[in-house]
Amino acid sequence: MSSPAQPRILVVEDEPAQLEMLAYNLQAEGFAVSRAATGDEALLLAQEDTPDLIVLDWMLPGVSGIEICRRLKARSETRSVPIIMLSARSEEVDRVRGLETGADDYVVKPFSVVELMARVRTQLRRTRPAGVGERLQFADIVLDSETHKAFRRDMPLKLGPTEFRLLATFMEKPGRVFSREQLLDRVWGRDIYVDTRTVDVHIGRLRKALCQHGGDDPLRTVRGSGYALG
Repeated sequence: MSSPAQPRILVVEDEPAQLEMLAYNLQAEGFAVSRAATGDEALLLAQEDTPDLIVLDWMLPGVSGIEICRRLKARSETRSVPIIMLSARSEEVDRVRGLETGADDYVVKPFSVVELMARVRTQLRRTRPAGVGERLQFADIVLDSETHKAFRRDMPLKLGPTEFRLLATFMEKPGRVFSREQLLDRVWGRDIYVDTRTVDVHIGRLRKALCQHGGDDPLRTVRGSGYALG
């Protein structure tokens, strides 16, 4: 697998058939999917492993989708995660209320799966551009996630699959410091056990690859925290 890490989407829906339909279609589009049937379960999953996007049903047993949205947007870890709210409520006042609570988009049931997938990609384009095949640029480094090629100073870079995914992760959020654990989760996947020292080895390889045509090392080691680009 040489593509950037799959964007992970948390689907929060209490109707089993609807939940499976959403999960099936999202996986068919190449996304990793986490499922939650209640608001409390959604909050726990989002806290344990921050998703890249949340598809959230308004009508949930117990705590409503509106309240879950409010709580997620109040937390610093999940504040910037896009939320697409699903609701059978088509009144404008409900749509406005959903968006005012912090939802990034609002889709009325019954909806077209094709339209929902398009909206998912639109939201991810803002937060995980490499995950939806976008071309990224930072200074003189260019990464094309569709063709799986990277360049510096217009010269091709020789990158292994892991180094490519590492670079894509950094280029999506230049300046952000990623801990080794965050990099393991995004690049290797949470279901695979890899020692954190492995991250250091691949960072070393990525540094070498980025400087193969000369130029300064664009990766920064933040002591006690992790690594950042720029």
